[in-house]
Amino acid sequence: MALESRRRRIWGWYFFDWASQPYSTLLVSFIFAPYVKEIIGDGAQAQSLWGLTVGASGVAIALLGPVVGAVTDARGDRMRWIWLFSALYVGGSAGLWLAMPDGQNLALALWLFAIGLVGMELATILVNSMLPQLGERGEVGRISGSGWAFGYLGGLIALVLALGLFAEDARTGRTLFGIAPALGLDPAAREGTRAIGPFTALWYGAFMIPFFLWVRDPGGARVRAGGVADGLANLARTIRTLPRTPSLLAFLAASMSYRDALTGMYFFGGIYAAGVLGWSVVDVGIFGIVGIVSGAAFAWIGGRADDRFGPRPVVAVCVAVLCLSACSLLFVTRESVFGVAVAPDSRIPDLCFYVMGAFVGGAGGVVQAAGRSMMTRLARPERMAEAFGLYALAGRATGFVVPLSIGVMTGLSDSQRIGALPLIALFALGFALLRWVKPEGEE
Repeated sequence: MALESRRRRIWGWYFFDWASQPYSTLLVSFIFAPYVKEIIGDGAQAQSLWGLTVGASGVAIALLGPVVGAVTDARGDRMRWIWLFSALYVGGSAGLWLAMPDGQNLALALWLFAIGLVGMELATILVNSMLPQLGERGEVGRISGSGWAFGYLGGLIALVLALGLFAEDARTGRTLFGIAPALGLDPAAREGTRAIGPFTALWYGAFMIPFFLWVRDPGGARVRAGGVADGLANLARTIRTLPRTPSLLAFLAASMSYRDALTGMYFFGGIYAAGVLGWSVVDVGIFGIVGIVSGAAFAWIGGRADDRFGPRPVVAVCVAVLCLSACSLLFVTRESVFGVAVAPDSRIPDLCFYVMGAFVGGAGGVVQAAGRSMMTRLARPERMAEAFGLYALAGRATGFVVPLSIGVMTGLSDSQRIGALPLIALFALGFALLRWVKPEGEE
């Protein structure tokens, strides 16, 4: 019975990745982001506005993440907070139905998108902090990688359903399956694409049921008195003493760099391809399918590599691949590929983007799964949520700087390619900082 209960708990934990992945896949990267570009019309202006929106949500996540983690460690009530943040996720994503193709309610829709994104990220902090309780140290990498792969699989199925049944091509009014949007939705009013928001909300609500049924707070459901004050005091003490744990400090700094860059690629990949190559929502969705398939496969493989070699070398290899992929994408346009001119109707630029998407999806999935595995080696067991809150802070401390800098640079240069240059610098910096991270964690 104990083994069966443990398996249920692990699978329930996996289902959070499955349920939450469509927010990143459908809204952040491959459908809603290019739809914003179609609403605005100008790729550079859309990328700039998108950067400001993502930047604002990043500020909120950076400020709230460590506090939420520290308080829930002290109070022992993670599940209650996950319910609250789930409500933000559902409400924010469902509200994207309001994004009319003529730009009406676009500002409101972007605010709702930011609220849902904050809810997803804060819930993720608390769910990730449960990872050490799911298995022994030698199993954590495999569990983390398998969970990430399972989440990618959910994102893939959601993306195929969304593209095949709902999201219509602006030029033809047809979905990826060559049909009109399901449920009688009007393609002229872009109701198929707008329905992706409610679809994402319903997906999350349905597939979080196993999580809430099978997963419990590691310390039980008892709420400890004085938790807020104790949590904030513990957080302040942890931040003050970070220099005494140099390996943890180096990893937080490294992850702050490469995760910010990876998040930037996810946030801007769809809108970048829509502007540079003139891709439609459906084209970007196919690009997403390629990245997700490679991400699921490599996350599963990476989890096994994590258990065998440890998370640090796995992270380092993947960051190097991401840096090279980001550099390569800047040399692909509709007119040329790596400096070689191509015909206006050539498919070579599109194929190059698909190949780079596979590399980004594969390496991105592995680096995130191995990163949370590395955190379980560096953090104190009794303050795991606080540690993952700091991990979220590391991923967001400059997270608002990346989209803001991309937004500002794109606006000033009127070039999406120049606007994406900060990503390359951050990948390189993150790779360099990994040198000071101990492979086996703090002593």
